[in-house]
Amino acid sequence: MVAWESGVGRVNGLPARDMESELLSCCASRRWAAAVTEARPYAGPAAVRSAAALALADLDWDDVAEALAAHPRIGDRVAGGDRESAWSRGEQAGVEEAAAGVRAALVDGNRAYEERFGHVFLICATGLSAPEMLAALTGRLRHGPAEERAAVRAELAKIVDLRLVKLLLGPPA
Repeated sequence: MVAWESGVGRVNGLPARDMESELLSCCASRRWAAAVTEARPYAGPAAVRSAAALALADLDWDDVAEALAAHPRIGDRVAGGDRESAWSRGEQAGVEEAAAGVRAALVDGNRAYEERFGHVFLICATGLSAPEMLAALTGRLRHGPAEERAAVRAELAKIVDLRLVKLLLGPPA
């Protein structure tokens, strides 16, 4: 509980520009980061998470696309020492030990997905194996555009919430 309280106190006390910068590592939509920043002060972690979820649900597709542009393809090894890169590497850890055939299928699937939908395939990869990610990718290629946008929003919400928890529990950047 102390880590939560400390994290909420820290984000409540940040200057707006710094708060938005911190939040952009959770979701790269500037509109989302501004909305969550503007909703301060927060009484506790549940209030932060609730405000974040409401702001995310309020995004239009252009804002979602902005967030998607910051996500690597599933299976790409993310370089960089920043927090967001480290989080991406951890979230996609299930790909690290994948067989070559599964990795190749992910590359092909990513390409087909991007050609069909015009953006990166997004999945909350935390805890998933590479074959599970590939199965989800293959299944979602059968979606129509509206169904896929709903799936993307649901996956983005999971990722944002997980990263927000990490932000609140972790040390400042």
